[in-house]
Amino acid sequence: MKKIALASLLLQSALAFAQPAPKPYGVTPSAAQLNWHKLEMYCIIHYGVDTYTDKEWGFGDEDPKLIDPAKFDAVQIVQAAKDGGFKGIVMVAKHHDGLCLWPTKTTDHNISKAKWKNGKGDMVKEYQLACEKLGMQLGLYCSPWDRNNAFYGKPEYLKIYQQQLRELYSNYGKLFISWHDGANGGDGYYGGANETRKIDRTTYYDWANTWAITRKMQPGATIFGDVGPDVRWVGNEEGHAGETSWATYTPKASQSGKQPANGEVLYELGIEGTRNGKYWMPAECDVPFRPGWFYHASQDGMAKSPYTLLDLYYKSVGRGAALDLGLSPNRDGVIDADDVAKLKAFGELLKQTFTTNLAKDAEITASNVRGKNSKLYGTKFLTDTDPFSYWATDDKINTPTLTLSFKKPVSFNVIQLRENIKLGQRIEEVAVDAYQNGKWKQVATATSIGSKRLIRLPQNITASKVRLRIVKSPVSIALSDFGLYKEPVHVTAPAISKSRSGEVTISTDAPVSNIYYTLDGSTPSKVSTPYSKPFVLTDGGIVKAIAVDGDVTSEAANVKFGLNKENWELLNTANNGAAQAIDENYRSVWITLQKDTSAAFKPTELAVDMAGEQTISTFTYLPRQDKKTEGIVDRYTFYVSDNGTDWKEAAKGEFSNIKANPVEQEIKLNAPIKARYFKFRADHVISGNGVAIAEIGVRSK
Repeated sequence: MKKIALASLLLQSALAFAQPAPKPYGVTPSAAQLNWHKLEMYCIIHYGVDTYTDKEWGFGDEDPKLIDPAKFDAVQIVQAAKDGGFKGIVMVAKHHDGLCLWPTKTTDHNISKAKWKNGKGDMVKEYQLACEKLGMQLGLYCSPWDRNNAFYGKPEYLKIYQQQLRELYSNYGKLFISWHDGANGGDGYYGGANETRKIDRTTYYDWANTWAITRKMQPGATIFGDVGPDVRWVGNEEGHAGETSWATYTPKASQSGKQPANGEVLYELGIEGTRNGKYWMPAECDVPFRPGWFYHASQDGMAKSPYTLLDLYYKSVGRGAALDLGLSPNRDGVIDADDVAKLKAFGELLKQTFTTNLAKDAEITASNVRGKNSKLYGTKFLTDTDPFSYWATDDKINTPTLTLSFKKPVSFNVIQLRENIKLGQRIEEVAVDAYQNGKWKQVATATSIGSKRLIRLPQNITASKVRLRIVKSPVSIALSDFGLYKEPVHVTAPAISKSRSGEVTISTDAPVSNIYYTLDGSTPSKVSTPYSKPFVLTDGGIVKAIAVDGDVTSEAANVKFGLNKENWELLNTANNGAAQAIDENYRSVWITLQKDTSAAFKPTELAVDMAGEQTISTFTYLPRQDKKTEGIVDRYTFYVSDNGTDWKEAAKGEFSNIKANPVEQEIKLNAPIKARYFKFRADHVISGNGVAIAEIGVRSK
């Protein structure tokens, strides 16, 4: 018997030796990148002086004493992320305003000057301990741009910045990511200089040597940035990668002759990556949970719904990227209760959808198994929990098929595929068929697979057999997962719109039993006002609505409207097409860009007669929504007048981060003012020689 067993082992070894594992294709991930891929989702936490000044980017002159949260609780914040299914957090240790949330030795502008804990606190340490307690991984972001530091833009600052990184890498445990962005240089406080400082973003930070600090002190951490080098920015702050999304990437500079760098790259290339790119550099899809990255009381109740988050999950994680959701603790230092509830509901939705893999009940057959060795490369590995065990084909078999056969028909609406990315990203195109009514019917196609591909079907599919066809691959297959899942039944939240006359319409994509709405800011229910026809909202306000179909209730839609514009008139009728800026239609845009690209930008004004005195608490500006940046205003001045001739400045500032996050901008006044006329002046634009304005408006409440 011993001889027989020995012979059997020798035979298995011979078979394995005769058919070695597939050779890796292209570049492959590092150990740190493999850990990053396993996380799939994490949250980036923005809290600081901007939480109290109602800004997105601080100017650098803010008093650290603003930081005095009455209930700061890192455990509550990290727990909220964990309840949402997120596996880690990135703590913003320093934002562009320069205030360090740890007691650094590099600058006095740090947490030790805050009122919080009488200057003895360390927020970074609190997040570290919270992550360790809850089993979450920690990442840190220390902004390279520092609008407070007097040395920014000079050689001395680089030493300060690098020392800040060394402090963070030394004192706060193991990190999974060191996060960087492309915000570089511009106007700031700079120790009282109050000036604009420009840098060469391709050379100033000496990234090669700066990243070397990370490699030495935190070898297990990935480095994120516009150009990686480990994880790339996807190129938008909308939370999604391209339908085709390659984990490999070759970044290119936006200017000819320049080397690509953070802030100097063709961002749009990051959406899809590069097939057969030079580096393994998968995408991170960052998106704020609320409209802005920092907390603003005006955005309470406006966090993304659980199903909106689920949609982003499919479009990020489900395309081989990672979802990085921005959380913003409030002025008390905790996550708002409504945000917590939505995160938890999202986490439950993920569990409901992906706990049961229907494919585990199927008999799986393959048209080819590598070396006919099912023990090493068989289909049994397609439904286990190991992302690196895999079904493989012989070297010349690039377009095989897999068939799942069930004892009785199953219903599903989500398909999951994964490759063993230790062997590279190999598959370029697949198709899925369902066996229905005695014949095969194609129900889905997809391109790139990589670490994970989720195909969300538009309707439920019921079938007794399901077939996967590899349509295109340059090399043999190394597929680690084939899953079928069932997303719960749900009703889509209704759409809410308002005409120029103030008429509000609430509608759904498909018929439902009822729609209910509220106007007082409360969450609607089945006892709220039923919607039957459009109604007029004279003074603007918040409209919330739900759709109900039988026993199923949708999430609440939430829209904030300004004053009616029905009787508004422009003072300068020479502004051709300017009426599009006050027509309540975000798709129409007033554009003054000139064909002569050499022409310089000149400040542009738009004055409005509101046909009567109004109380103004907030000005609004909506940039163009067509994903173009030319003409988007990033510096502004608002004026008011009683007669349309004599103007008084009411608000002046910048629209921070509007290039990456072009949502409606709110300029809330310190105190309401009364006026009949207002004027918007575009003082500067991101690019171009004119403006592109979708809407401007005012709110009274």
